[in-house]
Amino acid sequence: MTPSDKTILIDARNLEPPEPMDRALAAAGLLRDGQHVRMLLHREPFPLYSILETMGLTYRTQLTPEGDFVILFAHDPEDLPF
Repeated sequence: MTPSDKTILIDARNLEPPEPMDRALAAAGLLRDGQHVRMLLHREPFPLYSILETMGLTYRTQLTPEGDFVILFAHDPEDLPF
């Protein structure tokens, strides 16, 4: 699997609700072993976290210097780059 095959990118910074959640859940359903989702948002998606946990996914969140949030999630925490 190449590095580009390992990441599903969702840039949801300019999307209105519920589109970011819809895209995150659709991507979660596509995740294979060794892959992770990298989602970019302008606010922290608190409701998403409990859904990811219910789905058995691991997530990490990081605030960028620009004020955006990077949310990573995967089946295995070893698949997350940070």
